[in-house]
Amino acid sequence: MLGTASQVPTRQRAQNGYLLRWDGTGLLFDPGEGTQRQMLLAGVAASEIDRICLTHFHGDHCLGVPGIVQRLSLDRVAHPVHAHYPASGREYFRRLRNATAFYEVADLREEPVHDDGPVATGDFGTLTARRLEHSVESFGYRLTEPDGRRMLPDRLAAAGITGRFVREVQRAGFVEVDGRRVDLADVSEVRRGQSFAFVMDTRLCDGVFALADGVDMLVIESTFLASEAELARHVGHLTAGDAGRVAAECGVRTLVLTHFSQRYTDPRCFSEEAAAAFGGEIVVAEDLSTIPMPKRR
Repeated sequence: MLGTASQVPTRQRAQNGYLLRWDGTGLLFDPGEGTQRQMLLAGVAASEIDRICLTHFHGDHCLGVPGIVQRLSLDRVAHPVHAHYPASGREYFRRLRNATAFYEVADLREEPVHDDGPVATGDFGTLTARRLEHSVESFGYRLTEPDGRRMLPDRLAAAGITGRFVREVQRAGFVEVDGRRVDLADVSEVRRGQSFAFVMDTRLCDGVFALADGVDMLVIESTFLASEAELARHVGHLTAGDAGRVAAECGVRTLVLTHFSQRYTDPRCFSEEAAAAFGGEIVVAEDLSTIPMPKRR
């Protein structure tokens, strides 16, 4: 959690910025103003960034882009960095990328998001975007790891499979042992892939529920409390109660609330309001905190 404030920073909270460490892949979401310094305080190197994902082009979600882009070149990050953002904001991204003079050597590859659907696939799984409802075009993101298989030692032993035969059954899906065919399904079970969703500025809409459906962790804006629900709808935002409802209806495991209005000083209010609808784990995000993904089911 590099920054957790909405619109303007406060003494306790910087503007948005979120780094997801997903095995060997680093995804930086919505770097607001000051993200580069927050990375320094959090011990995050520019070389950890593989993808930059912007939900929309309001300043608190993208004014950190110039510093991040220039840092990639300053540190001579050797691998390509992919940038995903709403295609309608291509001109905004161009301006942010070229905000000042600098010597660009990093390989930054722009991949604008035009509509719902997958935007990237790789060893990390599939990164998908879904359209949200805000005052400007906005997309949320979901990262889903493919299902794998967990080998079961007792069944392997019972089937007489050891050593290289374990690798063979994993590779081919079956193995011949003493004239018997043993299928992978006989000695393993499905290991469900983990999933993560990132939902920022939006009203409740179909895209929110599609992104959050069954995820292990949902990072979601809860800009307002229910007392300002009418204002939230008017300006295209969620309340903590909305976030709790989404988590409950979608079967989310860990709910992370963030993007708080500066009008509130007691973060416990957000947790209490969300808990009225959602009985699972709730985390009220704090700047520079690290939130682990829940263990596999």
